[in-house]
Amino acid sequence: MNDRAGRRRARRLAIGTAVVLALAGMNGPWLYRFGTEKYHQYQINRPEYKAENGKWEIVDFPEKYRQNTIHAALLRTGKVLLVAGSGNNQDNFDAKKFDTRIWDPVKGTIKKVPTPSDLFCTGHTQLANGNLLIAGGTKRYEKLQGDVTKAGGLMIVHNENPDKPITLPAGTKFTGKEGGKTFVSKDPVVVERAKKVFDKATGKFLRNDPGLGRIYVEAQKSGRKYETGTQDNYRVQGLTGTDARNTYGIAQKLALDKKDFQGIRDAFEFDPVAEKYIKVDPMKEARWYPTLTTLSDGKVLSVSGLDDIGQLVPGKNEVFDPKTKKWTYTSKIRQFPTYPALFLMQNGKIFYSGSNAGYGPDNVGREPGIWDVDSNKFTKIPGLSDAKEMETSGTVLLPPAQDEKFMVIGGGGVGESAQSSNRTRIVDMKADSPRFVDGPTLEKGTRYPQASILPDDSVLVSGGSEDYRGRGDSNILQARLYHPDTNTFESVADPLVGRNYHSGSLLLPDGRVMFFGSDSLYEDKANTKPGVFEQRIEIYTPPYLYRDSRPSLSGGPQTIARGASGTFTSPQASVIKKVRLIRPSASTHVTDVDQRSIELKFTVSGDKVKVTVPENKNLVQSGWYMLFVDDDQGTPSKAQWVRVP
Repeated sequence: MNDRAGRRRARRLAIGTAVVLALAGMNGPWLYRFGTEKYHQYQINRPEYKAENGKWEIVDFPEKYRQNTIHAALLRTGKVLLVAGSGNNQDNFDAKKFDTRIWDPVKGTIKKVPTPSDLFCTGHTQLANGNLLIAGGTKRYEKLQGDVTKAGGLMIVHNENPDKPITLPAGTKFTGKEGGKTFVSKDPVVVERAKKVFDKATGKFLRNDPGLGRIYVEAQKSGRKYETGTQDNYRVQGLTGTDARNTYGIAQKLALDKKDFQGIRDAFEFDPVAEKYIKVDPMKEARWYPTLTTLSDGKVLSVSGLDDIGQLVPGKNEVFDPKTKKWTYTSKIRQFPTYPALFLMQNGKIFYSGSNAGYGPDNVGREPGIWDVDSNKFTKIPGLSDAKEMETSGTVLLPPAQDEKFMVIGGGGVGESAQSSNRTRIVDMKADSPRFVDGPTLEKGTRYPQASILPDDSVLVSGGSEDYRGRGDSNILQARLYHPDTNTFESVADPLVGRNYHSGSLLLPDGRVMFFGSDSLYEDKANTKPGVFEQRIEIYTPPYLYRDSRPSLSGGPQTIARGASGTFTSPQASVIKKVRLIRPSASTHVTDVDQRSIELKFTVSGDKVKVTVPENKNLVQSGWYMLFVDDDQGTPSKAQWVRVP
């Protein structure tokens, strides 16, 4: 925290304490509480306070429009897409009650949108055509140990026939050769034909490598006596002849253990003009908690997630081609925990910060580094502090994006750990040998921090909790602005609502920041009362919007190609000091790999501002952007929407 902010907070505390003590002495406990709240409201609403600290306001939707918002994306229309799916609610899932809302933050209107699948815990990214690509979601909710009544787990089906694949329908029975216990498949599975392997030198046939299929199976009846304690080979009932000889199953222990969530393959584009979902080709792999990242060629990489049997997808990554609307596997295997933070770099490679949202082994895909998707080469980056507390950390590409510096914020231990980190770590990817160094510390260890880039090049960091999902009433009601130029935090007004798991934030076109969601495990300090999902939206208005005036921007082209220029009109052109092109956010689970703020070179002539878009296609990905200008006080205009083709 810088000295200025520290002095300001101390001054506020001293004044507030004096008033509170006086009230308490005169009127007792009731007036103490009443006076404290009244004084607090007076204090945070003073013009001078708002000009230094900004202001938070709660938006509470009418009851019929409320939902458990898990995902949010800013659309090129200026409206916000709020996606709940089943909203982490088993009753909604069972009733197939899947929710989406579109909210206009300017007009205040809300619209319900038909939601075709359970997009709870889906992945998303902005496409070049202005649509939002959405892929994955929920096929089945988890079952905790104790709630599982039928032994079950993963069955690997082998097909040793090199001449044809085999399809096994849902309900196929597998009987163990050693244990004699029978298990039933929950879904159909296609097992590819075996692959013939030949000696490369002589051409001599060596063997058949069986085709493999993965399927979830359950015991036919409930009870612990149907569990298996060890691996067994399984005969597939109903097969005859060569199919019976060539097809069999192998399973490890099938038990009453906890069963994780299962993913779906469904994929859609959301059209912000028609305001509806458009179904596209499903993914090759089912995914729950995937990350979608746009690559150098404009295709979209889909990585990680839990598959249709609740297992971490085994490194089988795939890409979506927006032209053909089809998915294809990448040629190489690489595995990450769920919701990994993957950012396209200016050289076309992918930066993985180590941030993730929580499922996967603690020793697989956790180290940060640079990933060349084509060659599958992965170069680790050293120096990360609190390296074992990266789960539920946040990562942001610091502005301006040309500097290619990333900040990793907070985080916690793997799984339901109570550990949390108060570190920030910064890495300069343009350095000859990139290495993490510690930035300014947070006041508290922080899981689920939200970070939104502002048009003045500061980063708003807010919310989170000290413990897993806010346990122990550990939500952090603090916000601060990070200033990349000085590498310092500045404390600002405190938020009114706690935000932890299933929360997010995004920058609006008018320069404000929207916060959504929060899914506390408990709602009391003693952890005895179940948590209630936070359905209220909160808006933060930064200090720069409480100044006497702000620049305006109008006219100009709606499309500017990379390397080309466009001219806009501003009566305040003579005091314009910065121009920024900011990609709209698509946020969930502390993961937002879309947002970036790009510095534009500009010239001024009279009331005209001529801006030039950089040529690097990896820096400026195709799509729609918000164009802001900042005056000499750091006050931004409202955004103009610009498309980079």
